[in-house]
Amino acid sequence: MIFPNPLKKGMTIGVASPSFGCTIEPYISRFNEALKKFAEYGYKVKVGDCCYKSDGIGISTNPKDAAAELTEFYCDPEIDAVISCGGGELMCETISYVDFERIKSAPAKWFMGYSDNTNFIYPLVTKCGVAAIYGNNFPGFGKPWEGPETDAWKLLEGNDFTVHGYEKFQSPETELTDPLSKYILNEEKILKVWKNGSFTKEKIEFSGTLLGGCLDVLAGLAGTRFDGIKDFNRENPKTIWILEACDLSPMDIRRSIWRLDECGFFANAAGFLIGRPLAAWKQEMMGVNQYNAVSDLLEKYHVPIVFDADLGHIDPAMPLVMGAGARVTVCGNDITVKMDLKNR
Repeated sequence: MIFPNPLKKGMTIGVASPSFGCTIEPYISRFNEALKKFAEYGYKVKVGDCCYKSDGIGISTNPKDAAAELTEFYCDPEIDAVISCGGGELMCETISYVDFERIKSAPAKWFMGYSDNTNFIYPLVTKCGVAAIYGNNFPGFGKPWEGPETDAWKLLEGNDFTVHGYEKFQSPETELTDPLSKYILNEEKILKVWKNGSFTKEKIEFSGTLLGGCLDVLAGLAGTRFDGIKDFNRENPKTIWILEACDLSPMDIRRSIWRLDECGFFANAAGFLIGRPLAAWKQEMMGVNQYNAVSDLLEKYHVPIVFDADLGHIDPAMPLVMGAGARVTVCGNDITVKMDLKNR
């Protein structure tokens, strides 16, 4: 695994739009504030043209143009890191035109994004062997910085690779009236740890290589030419799976877990960190809920499954380096992920 060099003041960050652009609120306000914030921190920002487009169907623009922008930004020697403009729904169409061979041969640089950006991060890690950060999209840095933004910045600058969970989270039903507001932390976080066939309160620890992202996306990538899980499993004897869901119902989550399992994704599983699911949060369908949709199918691996972790679409979410070695410690409602960018 190749780990990109840390960022330093004076460097240039590219903002590409491989999925949705930034043409509606609250993203416009946050995007503009993020530009100011990065300038204050001493960085230059190059914004791709696709960020300001909305002429596509379910995506910012023509997937070929979005792919060309992403490829050029990643391979441009004058750009030192790339942060995605946003998430979305159809980045799968973009990666059909991304030149991964050119990206693999280019000097490694940090790419950061989450949600639909799993379409790029997963093959970047498993096919190209380059680590990437599953964390904030660019507009996420436009709000007042709290734990996730500060943690992501420490990762980018190489100052700290240990991330701790957060005490509270923002309920999915929360309505934001101010696009530049802080998180409204109105729910207590309660971690649920499944081990040996039941939930437990005991302290647990496990180690492995971090891999995963948005389950909605991973289920679509499984078995395609962008799926490098076989090579990844050969090189990484223990994997910590990072999984979170956006649009999936409890039934969709269960079907997606089944598909990934049948494709051999979890053969080397050392443990699972499951984020709070957005659409399936506190939902049940014919007896299937966000917990047994996962545990019923994965308990056969006899490894810890940590539910409702600070990951994904229900803020705040921990930024994590996919491809990095890590040690996870869970004690009560506290979670710590200590990443090692040298040893896996």
